[in-house]
Amino acid sequence: MAQQAYVTETDGSGPGPERRESGLRRLRGRLVAGWRGDPRIWRRGIVLAAFAVVLALVMLLHAQIPNVIGNLGSLTETFLPWLGLFVPVLVLLGLVRRSATALIAVLLPSIVWLNLFGGQLTDKTGTGGDLTVATHNVNADNADPAGTAQDVAASGADIVALEELTADAVPTYEKALGSTYKYHSVQGTVGLWSKYPLSGVKPVNIELGWTRAMRASVATPAGQVAVYVAHLPSVRVKMEAGFTARQRDKSANALGEAIAHEPVRDVVLLGDLNGTMNDRALRAVTAQMRSTQGASGTGMGFSWPASFPMARIDQIMVRGVEPVSSWTLPETGSDHLPVAARVKVDTSAS
Repeated sequence: MAQQAYVTETDGSGPGPERRESGLRRLRGRLVAGWRGDPRIWRRGIVLAAFAVVLALVMLLHAQIPNVIGNLGSLTETFLPWLGLFVPVLVLLGLVRRSATALIAVLLPSIVWLNLFGGQLTDKTGTGGDLTVATHNVNADNADPAGTAQDVAASGADIVALEELTADAVPTYEKALGSTYKYHSVQGTVGLWSKYPLSGVKPVNIELGWTRAMRASVATPAGQVAVYVAHLPSVRVKMEAGFTARQRDKSANALGEAIAHEPVRDVVLLGDLNGTMNDRALRAVTAQMRSTQGASGTGMGFSWPASFPMARIDQIMVRGVEPVSSWTLPETGSDHLPVAARVKVDTSAS
């Protein structure tokens, strides 16, 4: 009886690993045989293939999409990374349709997306550095300004920039940050808090009629650094007008002009630019500066909206200094995430 039980438990009829593997092999074989014997695998999925080609062209030629109608080009560039989500959908539909044509065509947008954004998926974080900076749009309607200030200071930043400050909230931020940051200046709705002395503090005219940008020279232990804080005008997506960004674009040009004429070699720009590094409308700024996230971060570093970040519109950019690391900070009482970076100030080239 014992021998009979042993034979029963080990014969090929049980659900053992060998039988499961054999079943999978037969299923795979039937699928391959079915595709091989199907003369329509190249004729099906033509529409899917065409969509894949169009998707690849949109990503590849995004700079050629005109802004004449509703700033469509800038709108596309703002959310450009998200176009990659169509790739797995197209792969799934190609499999469902059993279309070899569609599956091969999907390679095109896959390659283009990886060429544009694949580098941001790697960890480029370095070590060392002389200076940690942070920036945060604190939101004018923030119900807990003191808590928000403490959260940003907890990052260990040597320099903190805040945007969307209201006159009523400024004393709260000054009190909450005063013990950590000995030096500070508020210009209009933006402010700069620093552990190191400030000089040459002045508002920067970005052609708005009121102050939403400033400049200061910071005497860091590693050398003099010009720090700009800016909050460019908001953009809106409207059904009747598209991506309305005319005032933002005008202010970006003015900010770029001011930075271009900055006499200090090492420059750091902190702020809410209401646009991504891909957005051509910010070219006056992005053409002369590097993104710390792109150079030394991990992932996309999306900062807005805080509840489900979809775009990095809060920027840290540098000129003359070397990005070492860049990251987003935990959510505060604002609708933006704070962002921070560590940089190396190279005085040898001064």
